[in-house]
Amino acid sequence: MRALVWDGKRTEVADDRPEPHPSDGMAVVRVHLAGVCSTDLQILQGYMGFTGVPGHEFVGHVEEGPDGLVGRRVVGEINFGCGACDRCRSGMSRHCPHRRVMGILGADGSFAELVAVPVANLHPVPGGLTDEQAVFTEPLAAAFSILEQVPVAPGADAVVLGDGKLGLLCAQVLRRAGATVTLVGRHDDKLALAAGFGITTVMTERAWRPAQDAAIVVEATGSADGLAAAMAAVRPRGTLVLKSTVAAEHRLSLAPLVIDEVTVVGSRCGLFPPALAALEEGSVAVLPLVEARYPLAEAVEAMAHAARRGARKVLLQCSR
Repeated sequence: MRALVWDGKRTEVADDRPEPHPSDGMAVVRVHLAGVCSTDLQILQGYMGFTGVPGHEFVGHVEEGPDGLVGRRVVGEINFGCGACDRCRSGMSRHCPHRRVMGILGADGSFAELVAVPVANLHPVPGGLTDEQAVFTEPLAAAFSILEQVPVAPGADAVVLGDGKLGLLCAQVLRRAGATVTLVGRHDDKLALAAGFGITTVMTERAWRPAQDAAIVVEATGSADGLAAAMAAVRPRGTLVLKSTVAAEHRLSLAPLVIDEVTVVGSRCGLFPPALAALEEGSVAVLPLVEARYPLAEAVEAMAHAARRGARKVLLQCSR
């Protein structure tokens, strides 16, 4: 099969990648669309030491698997828990110590014609959603994970740092929950999108200086210096939500977090049902985030496009 392969040094499109076959509890999905996210770009910078087929945002249909699922359009959660440990049995398979993570840790991902996914991870896509909407389920679920972890009271002051794809989704989810949201970014076109969603925006390089007065700060810059900016923006006894995963190291004093008694929340993956429901009801806009679409044969070019400063969502058409 055709797939984009990362060997630790370079990416290339291979036409002879072995096809996955379903083992116990697994299904094989033919990928329609896959989305390129910042984590995929960090993989190519050495994040997690991953080699193989990257990619973890996808929509497709089940090619092989249980009779009730074959032919159905699905999206899939990315953490493959062992199913037997205490964490898996308590509903925390996302944090299974033995987990594999699609396209990130020990499992090939979705930048391919076919991908193997645990049946338990699959979610049918509502008929009213297009593939272009459904492919945003995984990153939108990551945005909704904030609401799983942090109480968001109506009118709560929230600042989202970073106007990338995830930052735009987080800002919409927080506003939907009733927070008063300010999105701080560096790109006029993205901030204009957010303003169109009814979100207050600030261009960081022109006007914004952290006032240390936000009750909730979401760090979604995708850069190593985003943490320092977030720490400067959160008020004492506020909550700092970390979303960025970067290959670079952070080098800064964490003493201010202790002095100001800040709650720090690492936030990664989320539940799919709230994301699918929001997509179906249209309360979160995703299609304006799409910038380009490439065939899988041009996946190397697609990754280069996604890496451009200010790029929005790049999609891969994986089915031939």
